[in-house]
Amino acid sequence: MHFPSPTSRSGKRIYLSAWDLLWAAASPVLALYLRDAEILVQADWSVVGTYWLLATAFAAVAFFAFRLQDGMTRYFSVHEALDVSEAVLFAELMTFLALFTLTRLDGIPRSIPITHGLLLLTGLIAARMLMRIVFSEDDGAPDYRTRRERIIVIGANRFAGCFVRLLGAYGPQRQSVIAVLDESTAMIGKAVSGVRVLGGASELDAIISEFAVHGVSADRVVIAGEADFLRPAVLQEIERVCRKRQIKLSFLPRMMGLTEGGPSDVVVAVAPGAPSFATPPPFFRLKRFIDVVGASALIVLLSPILLIAALLVLLDVGRPLLFWQERLGWKGRSFLIYKFRTLRAPFDATGNRFQEDRQPSFIGRLLRTTRADELPQVFNVLLGDMSLIGPRPLLPEDQPSNVAVRLSVRPGITGWAQVQGGKLVTKEAKEKFDEWYIENASLALDFRIILMTLRLMITTRMSSAEALADSAQVQTKDDSLDRATPAPGVAAAAKPEYGRELSRSAANLR
Repeated sequence: MHFPSPTSRSGKRIYLSAWDLLWAAASPVLALYLRDAEILVQADWSVVGTYWLLATAFAAVAFFAFRLQDGMTRYFSVHEALDVSEAVLFAELMTFLALFTLTRLDGIPRSIPITHGLLLLTGLIAARMLMRIVFSEDDGAPDYRTRRERIIVIGANRFAGCFVRLLGAYGPQRQSVIAVLDESTAMIGKAVSGVRVLGGASELDAIISEFAVHGVSADRVVIAGEADFLRPAVLQEIERVCRKRQIKLSFLPRMMGLTEGGPSDVVVAVAPGAPSFATPPPFFRLKRFIDVVGASALIVLLSPILLIAALLVLLDVGRPLLFWQERLGWKGRSFLIYKFRTLRAPFDATGNRFQEDRQPSFIGRLLRTTRADELPQVFNVLLGDMSLIGPRPLLPEDQPSNVAVRLSVRPGITGWAQVQGGKLVTKEAKEKFDEWYIENASLALDFRIILMTLRLMITTRMSSAEALADSAQVQTKDDSLDRATPAPGVAAAAKPEYGRELSRSAANLR
């Protein structure tokens, strides 16, 4: 039975950030002042007051509807930045429509919604960036060799929801459950405690394979019920997949000690002796300030190119526009790196592997040779996951044996190894190039790397050897998928929603 709160404690909390509300109230007036300082004196105050009231009210509604309060933490990410942008766009559209309906915008310049939207967006993101910068430095360095298990839950029920929230409470900075599967087609596309239901239990093998494309491996499958929770054929298929991939299979009631069998640990034990990271040169303390200023300027200056590249990707390979992959960064912390997609998805909308060649098209090759596919990473720089210049981030399995130097600094969009040959440089040579850069980093060296990177982007040429290496890299990834993907007919056909929903699940990995 659910008991209501006692009378003295039944007040509803306004679950919004004080800064967000303050900025929502101040930004309309500031936008009017920047547009025309005289407008606040000469304009009809009833018109100005109406605009201020509507703009502030719709902003507050948007903050609540898009749950922006959840992003006012040290864990602010690219996905939350997109939520802020959507909330601001929604607030401006509603304000414009309401104001046009009431006053036809009489006395209010037509450019005010754009000016106000940019001001509102800048203030909201700046506050979250400051929160992240102030508190993220205090986070303890994780051991890159160990991490919490990545779990796929079978069964979209209340028990599964409680399990997801329990893991989130234990480690809010990183969600352990990466996907939920359920046999009910009505549940596909919905969420269980913030985790998307991507498909049916019979699609387990295909979903694990596609997560692997993004550098995310599944460690455990948890069934949110006992053995009789699933049909025998489906349970047998899950057991087969787990045996083939050497993934642990658990039943949630037994893990929680609710039925026979002792409880089992959900978190991987931490190996003794966490690695110590080298102390980078003092220049890297200044580098973070340069990165924030540089990334902010690049986002503004390159916005036309970003829009053009996004349109080309949409026409070439379709949605989603961005490809994401988990990488290791500063002090061994994992993060999601973003690129514009240059290849068609390896799986179709039903979760089956495409058999045709997946080499990039002319547009894809153009984006890759000009390095324009890397431009979304400026947002990673702004949020502190990366730096403009530094060693390129690697997958966990590609890390060198000694990471004390490499992981002591933030990875970069470009670096010394990239301008010295990129894909043609061996793994060992890249490691030496990156270590040399970290030991000799300076403002002059960074400027030199930027000039060399710009020259590579402007020439838009890729040598035949580099093109062959790029093609071989794509083929190697496809071959690994072919080995991991079940033969046609083994797994049941996936639901149409599966292909669309998997791209949204990146937010669950933060």
